[in-house]
Amino acid sequence: MVESVEPAVGVPSGALPRPAAPASPASPAGQAAPGAVLTVDQLLARMRTLAPGFPPGDGVGVFHRMYLTVTELIAAELGTGYFADPAALAVLDALFAGRYLAAVDADAAGRPPALCWRPLFELRRHPGVHPLQDALSGMNTHIEHDLPLAVLDTAARLGRDPLSFEGDYQRINDLLARVEAQVREELLPEPPPLRVAEPLLHVLGVWSIDRARQAAWATVLALRGLRAEPLAYRAVVAALDASVARVSRALLTPVGA
Repeated sequence: MVESVEPAVGVPSGALPRPAAPASPASPAGQAAPGAVLTVDQLLARMRTLAPGFPPGDGVGVFHRMYLTVTELIAAELGTGYFADPAALAVLDALFAGRYLAAVDADAAGRPPALCWRPLFELRRHPGVHPLQDALSGMNTHIEHDLPLAVLDTAARLGRDPLSFEGDYQRINDLLARVEAQVREELLPEPPPLRVAEPLLHVLGVWSIDRARQAAWATVLALRGLRAEPLAYRAVVAALDASVARVSRALLTPVGA
């Protein structure tokens, strides 16, 4: 899905494209008015409502539970001084999560999600894919595609330069890295059967959260520089969608039953 390039209300002409509103929640506990940004409490309610609906072994459910943990960590830090601008961070958190929830809503409605999310949704029940692969594939999509675009969405919505979010962006990434380490420890079989361990470790070794975080911030900088060039902006966002999809699918290479 390529972003609109119509300037946001209150943002000077040539500024960042208008962000897409997060998908409307399906559950009353998380409903927001059309075009409104969910509050953090509404976001958590929506994610908690969805969590029990994923059956055991569902790859999207593996990612969802991990991402719910991240969202709870962010919410817990909003009033502690961890984030420099908690009010703006709450908007960023909602727009960030909204991109994943839009994929969930599309799938529930029988529509294909954004290209970058399709590998995880298409292979969510493959018996040869390890749960850790599901978690890291979802992280790859959400960090490398959704996070930089959510930073740009937030900047456009608030009429600010995306560079003003760099500090809090890095703090979000620190939370993601913390959870990723926990997930690897919990899901990686120890000691794994040799027939599974070798291909699994090979697949997992191609992805690094540090490289994903660096690539995501580079995307913010590149698209920030293209904000006055709508055609180039659209082309880069489309290429990003496709390239992230390829890596996310590679992370889901079956390693055995």
